[in-house]
Amino acid sequence: MNSSTYFQYLLVMAGVTYLIRVLPLAAVRGRIRSRFVQSFLHYVPYAVLGAMTFPAVLGSTGHLTGSLCGLAAALVLGWMGKGLLTVAVAACACAFLGQLLL
Repeated sequence: MNSSTYFQYLLVMAGVTYLIRVLPLAAVRGRIRSRFVQSFLHYVPYAVLGAMTFPAVLGSTGHLTGSLCGLAAALVLGWMGKGLLTVAVAACACAFLGQLLL
């Protein structure tokens, strides 16, 4: 790919990203008063992050069993209220051990 094509693609991607971020601000002038819409918008980032992350978690080790071991450890420790670093390290360790044992 030559540099001219690269910069054209880059410009189009920047424009699309900018429009996606600016259109809601331009469309909604005042404060959103609907509790339903506020609640919906509050949970959208978490839902999108989960939808992007979950498939990668299950395919991260190459074998489903190791991934499920890490996922189970992360769910249990997260449910217990442990910190992000603790959950991530324990999930990685359990996935690694799950790969070794299975």
